[in-house]
Amino acid sequence: MLSFVLRRIGVMILTAFALTFIVFYMTNLPPNLEKLAKSEASVRMDDAAVASWLEENGHTGPVLMRYGEWLGALPGWTRTNEDGKITGRCIIEGQDPATAPSHCGILQGNWGYSTVFKAPVTEVLARSLGATGWLMLWVMIVMVPSSLLLGVLSGMREGSRTDRVLSTFAITTTATPEYVSGVILIALLASATAGISPILAEAGWIEGKTLFPGTATSAMEDITFWNFFLPVMTIALYGIGYIARMTRASMTEVMTQQYIRTARLKGVSFREVVMKHALRNALIAPFTVIMLQFPWLLNGVVIVETLFNYKGFGWTLVQAAGNNDIDTLLACSVVAVFVVLVTQLISDIGYVFLNPRIRLA
Repeated sequence: MLSFVLRRIGVMILTAFALTFIVFYMTNLPPNLEKLAKSEASVRMDDAAVASWLEENGHTGPVLMRYGEWLGALPGWTRTNEDGKITGRCIIEGQDPATAPSHCGILQGNWGYSTVFKAPVTEVLARSLGATGWLMLWVMIVMVPSSLLLGVLSGMREGSRTDRVLSTFAITTTATPEYVSGVILIALLASATAGISPILAEAGWIEGKTLFPGTATSAMEDITFWNFFLPVMTIALYGIGYIARMTRASMTEVMTQQYIRTARLKGVSFREVVMKHALRNALIAPFTVIMLQFPWLLNGVVIVETLFNYKGFGWTLVQAAGNNDIDTLLACSVVAVFVVLVTQLISDIGYVFLNPRIRLA
């Protein structure tokens, strides 16, 4: 097991370097750097002024060298102006250059400065990841038990009416994208002119004009059932159907195994067969799928957070991409790559523990 984990960690590190370099190269293409220069200095800059600004701010030179500086593996760039003033990547305004560190990349904790939010990238990420973390937590609390219950109930009696109804529900939710289900939920529950809100307001059953607010901005300060229900259900509905279908397929396969038939012939009750013999083996495949929901949730909340104006990781990523905030985009890519690789490692290790028949060799 130890050698397996070490090999996987080695592959993860190489993958992380490769993916972050690709993102760094794409975000540092000449058109993006030119746009950055004009947004930070002046939109009226000519080509010579743009080239001068890029050189003064360390955006010139080989891309591998700039990637190493951003990573913190190479010393940061330094420049000496005509008046003799020394500037550099690691030199803070007003700091003595002699006391400045030589390396100041993400490995040293320097993730850059956000040109959109006018704050260090670490502060922006801490706020956005904290907000998205609460959203992911409640989505998983709703999604995982519901999907496993639906899948187990469907797979226990394949072909029954219950199976057909639950399978139809699962397929429908999986086939409906988040931007469609979100708009439908807003129209049904958060519209003052459509859905059930006008009916409830006319009957005096709700205060105000709508049952739920159409945005989740207030959840940034105080999370309640009312301001968090719609974004949580919009994300959870899609995942419920997918996990339920995988659980049903696994449960159906397990229920046809010979040891299940033997247990039934010995007089073991159907409930005991399901709970003690079938359920654990049936959850092996869904466990992998559930673990893969974490990177999907982190990167897939872009639409939902934008739709409900919830300022989490997805919303921050959209703002950074739309405003050419290179440092924030790079930081978001690092976080996304880390979450994907770590969850895959946990999934592989958990799969081995759930199924001892697997040999790591």
